[in-house]
Amino acid sequence: MPTITLSAQIESWPIRGSFTLSRGAKTEAVVVVCRLMCDGRLGQGECVPYARYGETPDSVMVQIEAARHLVESGAGRAQVLAAMAPGAARNAIDCALWDLEAKLSGRRVHSLVCRTPPRPLTTAYTISLGEPEEMAAAARAHANWPVLKLKLGGEGDVDRMRAVAAVAPAARIIADANESWSEDNLHALMMAAAGQRIALIEQPLPAGCDAMLATIPHPVPVCADESAHTAADLEGLRDRYDAVNIKLDKAGGLSEALAMRDRAHEFGFAVMVGCMVATSLSMAPAVLVAQEAQYVDLDGAHLLARDRPHGLSYSASLVSPPRPALWG
Repeated sequence: MPTITLSAQIESWPIRGSFTLSRGAKTEAVVVVCRLMCDGRLGQGECVPYARYGETPDSVMVQIEAARHLVESGAGRAQVLAAMAPGAARNAIDCALWDLEAKLSGRRVHSLVCRTPPRPLTTAYTISLGEPEEMAAAARAHANWPVLKLKLGGEGDVDRMRAVAAVAPAARIIADANESWSEDNLHALMMAAAGQRIALIEQPLPAGCDAMLATIPHPVPVCADESAHTAADLEGLRDRYDAVNIKLDKAGGLSEALAMRDRAHEFGFAVMVGCMVATSLSMAPAVLVAQEAQYVDLDGAHLLARDRPHGLSYSASLVSPPRPALWG
């Protein structure tokens, strides 16, 4: 068997302007890239360490280094999936293994994981958390996008939803609360969202404190994000959520994300495929998962000031499948 050599690197990519949500603002996307060389071919995977889940770039590098022997000894994706916990480090390695297999075999990843040839998808455009007038201005500038995703933060969210809905009457609007609502204001905010024709509310309550969602009506469908990491989480969420947001960094790779998508559909959930702010290398495998999703939120690379060579093609609201020069 040809020898596999693993390397990993922390990279920083500037964001166009800044990106703000309820947990704070940032001006750069810090990612970790895993690279696997074998027989002169390079497989790559990118992940985004997320402090919300106790990850840092350094901790992810440590986890990747701990898996070096496993990967360099020829372990396949199933062995990596079993040996590593879900999270960003496993995502980078899993996606690099998929890419390397494609390069070595000459078969595109989409031929292995997509039931039909991949097509361009309509992705949401994310509007950072801000004052209502700031968010309205951003929505007005992107009012031609069919789907807008609003980052919310609790206090003032009714005004934010109202301001955006007023300037983008034709858009389908997703409200992402990022765990910032509470049991005290949940019902009022959900009714306000319904009144502003919001199509979906994402993670209104903190993960682990969301039992109330099983006991109240949902005038707007509710999507699990922080509450849903892998396929094993889904059965326990069936009475609380109407949809789930699959992110490869949470799931720990393309392999688990595909399993999670299929299990979600078996349980009757609508599926969103989302992302962190990162380069097209992070988005590429997610575009394949999203071929069978009801909601697509893969504008992460579009929010950067610059992207990788051969990055995903964004044409207005459409994001195209990855080219082989990038991944897969």
